[in-house]
Amino acid sequence: MQFSWFRIAVPLCFAVLSIVVAINGAAMPSPLPTAVGVCSLAGMALIWRDMSSKMKGGNRTMGSLFSQYLAVKAVGWLGRRQRRKLEADTLKVKQVQEEILLKRLRKNANTCYGRQYDFSSVKDSDGFRASHPITTYEHYHDFIKRIAAGEEKVIIAEKPLILAMTSGTSGRSSMLLSTKDTNTEFFLQGVAVCLEVMRQAFPETDSLQRTTKFFYTPIFRQSESGIPIGPNSSTPASSRHMLNLYTTPCSLPLQVPSEKDTLYLHLLFALKDPSVGTLESNFASTVFYAFSALQDRWQELAEDIEQGKVSSALSLEPQVRTRLEALMKPDPERAAQLRSHFQEGFRGIAKRLWPHLHLVLAVDSGSNQIYGEMLRENYCKGVPFYSPFYAATEGLIGVNLWPQELNRRYLLCPRSMFCEFLPESSLEDETPQTLLMEEVKEGDSYELVITNASGLFRYRIGDIVKVVGFHNQCPIVEFQYRRGQMLSVRGEKVSEALFLDALKKAVAQWPGAQLVDYCCAESGILGDSIGGSDPHYQVFIELKGVRNLTEEQRYKLDICLQQDSAVYKSFRIKGSIGPMRVQLVAEGAFKELRKQMMAFSNTSPNTFKMHRVLRRKEYADFLLGKTVS
Repeated sequence: MQFSWFRIAVPLCFAVLSIVVAINGAAMPSPLPTAVGVCSLAGMALIWRDMSSKMKGGNRTMGSLFSQYLAVKAVGWLGRRQRRKLEADTLKVKQVQEEILLKRLRKNANTCYGRQYDFSSVKDSDGFRASHPITTYEHYHDFIKRIAAGEEKVIIAEKPLILAMTSGTSGRSSMLLSTKDTNTEFFLQGVAVCLEVMRQAFPETDSLQRTTKFFYTPIFRQSESGIPIGPNSSTPASSRHMLNLYTTPCSLPLQVPSEKDTLYLHLLFALKDPSVGTLESNFASTVFYAFSALQDRWQELAEDIEQGKVSSALSLEPQVRTRLEALMKPDPERAAQLRSHFQEGFRGIAKRLWPHLHLVLAVDSGSNQIYGEMLRENYCKGVPFYSPFYAATEGLIGVNLWPQELNRRYLLCPRSMFCEFLPESSLEDETPQTLLMEEVKEGDSYELVITNASGLFRYRIGDIVKVVGFHNQCPIVEFQYRRGQMLSVRGEKVSEALFLDALKKAVAQWPGAQLVDYCCAESGILGDSIGGSDPHYQVFIELKGVRNLTEEQRYKLDICLQQDSAVYKSFRIKGSIGPMRVQLVAEGAFKELRKQMMAFSNTSPNTFKMHRVLRRKEYADFLLGKTVS
């Protein structure tokens, strides 16, 4: 291992030295032996040959290409190393899980919390499970308030980097701790491994092409002791420090607080570069919203590229505008190409705008499934997708080692979380018994219970997963649903996945209709606004291609759900659940709802996930006000 690293590192270091000398116009320092110059030249020749084979497109400086080359090589080496470590861990899952659990208990044994639960006396996972209860957020609320106020060593030994707000998909946002260990694990066990998997599955991505990454400035406030409070998804380090990997100038999203203006600038600099290789974001929804904005504003964007300016409609600080316009040069040829592509229509537009586009890198499972499907069928037709992670504010949970499979499966990372599993059949039990990684069964579904690196112990995260196989000894899971996103007006428990499958079957029977977005509400939260009736589901749908639905078409959805859910069907036959009420809402209604939800929960666009079951009356009332049919 060391030999292969030095074989890469030595010529790279010599090459860096040569380029620095050349750029600065200085002579090679005389004490350096002649051999260094020879190795440097030889190394540069090898690197130049390798770089030349990976270059696509023009308008890149040598310094830009070389810094990207260095970054790719370094991360590639790290990815291969981490992948080997992951493979080794999957051969001894029980041992690794015990190690990571005891390491965390020992680290936090002298905190108030560690003394309360006597972490120092715990010898193994059985002892931990016997001495520590299964927990939910309420268990930690007062402890985290003490940390926010400035008290130290309450739950964890170190001061948290931030107080991380969850997205609030299943209710109100929760405030969790985020530590250096959490971030390090995410990068080493998640990012590095997935980049290596991506390189193997999509070898075309191993090239010196820029990525367009859609990310936004997170909004932080301060706790009374000065700890930042906000989403656990600030601008990634690579976006801040590796300018040449991205089409957008690296510090730009930190200087432009408006999401709308930031998105315009992401699109502007992406369109300027016809050699973009990857489109990236945390979630497929963000990529979908980007293409929706592109469809609305393409004429303005093409004009800016033609004239080499930045739209006056953007609210920018004068110094930011000056800096941006210094990066713009009139390019009427590229503008003409873009207009021609846009005038052909937007189906498959991504591949026409960027002929060397190899991949869309974004999570498209769970609540993001419909956005991934819409992108693949429309804007990004013909472009592969890779959904790399299964992660949450609590940290990294799993990685996708099978990027080319449409069903998104994730290998649980045995060194990231200590995982326990509550069988789906016992979720409502007062004292449920958990299973460990080596005890779960293929085909069964469980709620995840995790112990992480940032002060959560035996914590129910609310995710239900299905074990679909094993990689060596390690479970492979598919995300099923969030417990808080379950429809249940009579105890029938219709999951998000089950409802979406029925909805897609119904939409397929509505001629010309394309599903854009949807959510549901249980009739109980709407009160008098819908009049009296049996408990039922209120369904809000945004569609393309139709302006109205007949009553017969609306009833198709109820029939489809009855066909998929025997329990729902039995309640409908008995009359204890009334027929669904399906409301068609105006175009753009869900975009407006998204803004309201983010404002309420202080959620960043980087972490927002659409709520599929509304738990707040004002959200349902908002969509009722947007109903067109």
